Amino acid sequence: MYKIKVGISACLLGAPVRYDGGHKRSVFCERELAEHFDFHPVCPEMAIGLGAPRPTIRLVRRDGQLRAEASNGAFDVTDQLIAFSEQKVRELHFISGYILCAKSPSCGMERVKVYGGAQGAAKEGVGLYARALMEAHPLLPVEEEGRLNDPILRENFVLRVFAYHDWQQLMGGGLSAARLIAFHSRYKYLVLSHAPEAYRALGRLLGRLKERSLVAVADEYIRGLMAALTRRANRKGHSNVLQHLQGYFKRRLTAGQRQELAETIHKYRVGLLPLLVPLTLIRHYLREHPNPYLEQQVYLNPHPETLKLRYSL
Repeated sequence: MYKIKVGISACLLGAPVRYDGGHKRSVFCERELAEHFDFHPVCPEMAIGLGAPRPTIRLVRRDGQLRAEASNGAFDVTDQLIAFSEQKVRELHFISGYILCAKSPSCGMERVKVYGGAQGAAKEGVGLYARALMEAHPLLPVEEEGRLNDPILRENFVLRVFAYHDWQQLMGGGLSAARLIAFHSRYKYLVLSHAPEAYRALGRLLGRLKERSLVAVADEYIRGLMAALTRRANRKGHSNVLQHLQGYFKRRLTAGQRQELAETIHKYRVGLLPLLVPLTLIRHYLREHPNPYLEQQVYLNPHPETLKLRYSL
């Protein structure tokens, strides 16, 4: 089975690479995501020659510069970490997402402790490797393992990984105006659920395809798409899309079926039902009344059902 390639901090897969010789194994990553993702593990600290166990390193601000130093002051590995990070991230063109270890001076995505200020340690830093990764690949879906315990953040991250991989497949197969428009057609309702203004902006952008170069439009399109999907969809956004989908069935359903669907969407909107309930009903009606346009909508199946990511939304 083909799996999407995703980068990950090696300790999250159980590798004994942490400073104390231990790991931070993520059960969700190792057991559930591994069914669909082909993980590419990296430990920057081990890669530059630091063994395990080893003295801890931390970020220190000195003379306006951020340094990576041993907590006991025995050594400074800033230059080695930066050199490795810049080289490594240039090789990661094949991945579609990345899961980082939180709080790490090398891999932390945000709120990493920085020492050396008047107030002691401030949670204001980004790990040196994580910073290089996000600067080199600004569109890449990146998340920390701890935040994946939040069901909304978890679903949003996985959704973005599948969408970005889909885009990579499009580009790998050869960009054309027809393929770009077809791609957008499949993503319309997913974008609408996250950011209605982006839905309108992306539509206007593609309407100017004849006025601009295809490459420039595609570049602006994917930046707009990934920014839109980074915004987490809420009940209002999902309800808006569900009502749009409902409209495709109004001439096919009985009065009772239309009322049932409308009530189910309303109960979802006010928080009485999870998203999966109206979606399941819409999929049921779609099987009974096929509609090629709806069947291609990514919104209905943005990631494998076996991950159960929409059960608590």
